[in-house]
Amino acid sequence: MVVRLPAPAPAPAPDDSPMPFDHERLEVYQVALEFFDLADEVVEHLPRGRGHLSDQLTRASLSIVNNIAEGAGKFSKGDKRRYYLSAMGSSTESAAMLDVCLRRKLISDETHRQGKQLLDRIVAMLTKLAKMLQDA
Repeated sequence: MVVRLPAPAPAPAPDDSPMPFDHERLEVYQVALEFFDLADEVVEHLPRGRGHLSDQLTRASLSIVNNIAEGAGKFSKGDKRRYYLSAMGSSTESAAMLDVCLRRKLISDETHRQGKQLLDRIVAMLTKLAKMLQDA
C-alpha cells in the first residue's frame, strides 16, 4: 500500500483574517500536521483486527501535533521545552509504530520512508527548539 499525502496545509490567510496562533507559525507544527495526515491514511487502510496498532498510531501522531501547539502557547521557557520534548517522544513512538506496520507488511516501503522522513524533520526541529530553550 502506498499512501498518497493530501495537499499541504493552506498558506496563512490574507491580512484581513485573524492573527494565527503562535503554533501555526512554526514550521515544525506544519510538518507535524503532514505526518498526522500520513498516519491517518495508514490507519484508514489497516485491516480489521489491527485496532491496537490503529489506536496507538493515532494517539502518538495526534500527540505530536497537540504537544507542539500547547508548548508554543506556554510563556515559560521550561514549560515550552517540556512540551516540545514530549512531542519528540511521541515522534519516536510514531516511528516505532511505522516500523511495526512495515514488519507486518501493513504499509509499503515508500509509505514507511515518507513517514520516517517527516518524523526525522520533526525530531530535528524539536531538538533545536529544546536546546535553544535550555540555553536561554
